[in-house]
Amino acid sequence: MKTKETFLSACAVAAVLAGTAACTSDGDGPTAKAKATATAKATADTTCEDGTYAWFNVDERDVLTGVAEKEEIGGKGARLTHKLTPLHTPRTAVVFEKGSRAGDAKAALRSLAVLIGEANADDDGVSSEFTNVHRSAPDLDNGSTTIDGAGTIVQYAWVKQVTADFRYTCGDGEPVTGRATGWVIDGSGLLECSTPIENVKEGAPALAAARLSCGPDAPAAKT
Repeated sequence: MKTKETFLSACAVAAVLAGTAACTSDGDGPTAKAKATATAKATADTTCEDGTYAWFNVDERDVLTGVAEKEEIGGKGARLTHKLTPLHTPRTAVVFEKGSRAGDAKAALRSLAVLIGEANADDDGVSSEFTNVHRSAPDLDNGSTTIDGAGTIVQYAWVKQVTADFRYTCGDGEPVTGRATGWVIDGSGLLECSTPIENVKEGAPALAAARLSCGPDAPAAKT
């Protein structure tokens, strides 16, 4: 999300606040008082720390991020050669939807990490990756896999994605609301199209991968 900021000179700010186009160097005039008032308000809006996050609509789910086309492997086994096609790119982000105070994305993500049990409240070593809004998505092409034995094989990748809404309250200022998203686990897997997946639930990455690559009528694609 790009933020466009427009900066005015001290004279322009004072003129707008004072309702006049005049600007003088007289520190006791109305222009100087308006400027001081604006500076004090800006400071109050941006320096409040150690507020409280209230979280709601917390959603944790496994999401399929990539899947390869099915491969027919002979009886002696072979190295899989089909590359994974990206389906979803996980990201780490915080969007501040309302409030006058500048938001702290890292602090919001740290609070969310504590909420979901990925960090302790007094743990300064909370995963820097989870709180990094510039975190790179997992690499889908991270090596080769060899299969022993025959079958129709599908490779897939997934992440455990976390999304939550929050309300941040600090001091006497207007509360800030927003949404945070990230992920805590990234993994990969293999399935065989003619073999049902045990204990699979609707929405599971393996089931989605089977339906996409094996086809909806394949045994692996059914719950």
